[in-house]
Amino acid sequence: QVRLVESGGGSVQAGGSLRLSCAASGITSWSYCMGWFRQAPGKEREGAAIIGNRGSASYADSVQGRFNSSRDNAQNTLTLQMSNLKPEDTASYYCAAESCTNCDSRFCRTQIPYQYWGQGTQVTVSS
Repeated sequence: QVRLVESGGGSVQAGGSLRLSCAASGITSWSYCMGWFRQAPGKEREGAAIIGNRGSASYADSVQGRFNSSRDNAQNTLTLQMSNLKPEDTASYYCAAESCTNCDSRFCRTQIPYQYWGQGTQVTVSS
């Protein structure tokens, strides 16, 4: 059974940084897509940073160059380092995972219906 638990959300002023962590249990191989989605009120859910089987990440255009995600299978953790935060980054952020073999990060970000989700953590950026 896959279980995902996020931590690290909070409030920050524009230009600041936050680091999110996702503790994953039940994932024992790289044959999973894993990543971070976000959803703001009234907006569609967006794949912000997704990591494929080989460990490389694909980012939404809106966060490219500001967000960095990494995955440590040995520690069963997924992290999202967010820098130069903007008010439009305000959203609930969710860790997600789905089984997928030989899937690169772009495929993982755009083509996979994710089955496993964390409870979400709120990020609020004030101007």
